[in-house]
Amino acid sequence: MRRIGVGLAAAGAVLVLGACAPSLSGSAYTRDQARQEQSVRMGVVESVRQVQIEGTRSGIGPAAGAVVGGIAGSNVGQGKGAAVGTVLGSVAGGVAGQAAEQAATRKTGLEITVKLDSGRLVAIVQEADEAFRPGERVRVLSGGGVSRVTH
Repeated sequence: MRRIGVGLAAAGAVLVLGACAPSLSGSAYTRDQARQEQSVRMGVVESVRQVQIEGTRSGIGPAAGAVVGGIAGSNVGQGKGAAVGTVLGSVAGGVAGQAAEQAATRKTGLEITVKLDSGRLVAIVQEADEAFRPGERVRVLSGGGVSRVTH
């Protein structure tokens, strides 16, 4: 019964971590970006390449994994064996928690290269939630150090 509880806690931690990941979509704006002026440049898509956007490394995953692993490890043996199991379980849980956090927050992205009307080439990586094709006319919105490609 304890193993089921530990497994449910680990699964819950992964779900929470996935919900915490910020959106890297071209359509999503942070609160700070709302009502701020952005420059708009027009251009044509030169190329589109699928990429992976790394998951987050906030420290929450390893911490949650260490707690769950420590609880699971404490059930091994008695006395000194339980203490060793707790330590080893915490270390293994921390490593597994970090991997789970990164996997849960990893996203598929697009590297979109745009030839601006000025002749300059720019490449922007954003979440792959919208399709772009070479030859397509697009807008590049920039402001506050952030750029995005939109239709």
